[in-house]
Amino acid sequence: MRITSTEQGNVMLLAGGGKCFTDIAARFCHSERSIADICDTPYSAAIVKGILSSGHLAATEFDYYVFAIEGYSRVTEVQLVRKRLASYLIKSGRAELNGKREFSVVLPKNVLEFKYTSSSGREYSTGALLFEQERLYEAMIDAGIPEEDARYIKPQATEFKAIIGMNAHALIDWFAIRCCKNAQHEIRDLANKMLAECRKVSPDLFASAGANCVRLGYCPENDRQNTKCKGHVPTKNDALRLIKEGWKPCFFQK
Repeated sequence: MRITSTEQGNVMLLAGGGKCFTDIAARFCHSERSIADICDTPYSAAIVKGILSSGHLAATEFDYYVFAIEGYSRVTEVQLVRKRLASYLIKSGRAELNGKREFSVVLPKNVLEFKYTSSSGREYSTGALLFEQERLYEAMIDAGIPEEDARYIKPQATEFKAIIGMNAHALIDWFAIRCCKNAQHEIRDLANKMLAECRKVSPDLFASAGANCVRLGYCPENDRQNTKCKGHVPTKNDALRLIKEGWKPCFFQK
């Protein structure tokens, strides 16, 4: 059995970046020039930044990014696939590998280190119980139970591997939710690592990407705002109240 920590997930950018198609798409909508002439025009960071600040992000849907990820748990997989505007290819958990499928799990450190005492007085650790679960899984395989059935007893901590494809618009929207401190820590780790990869290859397109408070200047969570942000980031209700009280737009400027 292989046990890894929820901070050890790996993200690799397979495709994306380089030529910025958001720039070309934006020009195409507002120019009478030929497509060839538009495509030959030097890249303009100002146009990309203007698209992002305007909030009209349709042009960003022509920049596409493909990631390979590993070292994340099925807990995060469930949260990840809630984002519908994306393509996912997830490594099969049912393919028959003659009992060779690795029993690998990803756990938070506090869960791995947890111990409890049963009613019989015996002390158990998470690692010990997972070891017994692995033995049960292997016994099922040895008894001829198909792997696609035996996998039902695997924990949510089981590692999954995937290839993910999203356009820039979908990514910006996804980062706004999953980079937030309210996001569960493992998927937040995944989102932050994906954002870091995007910023390396497309710095202008993702300069202002991140949690909603980074993009908006306020937290839309209101009463659900993370406790670590309270007193540091105004909520949406705070911002609306300040506007009604006569504050000028310069309040939102950095």
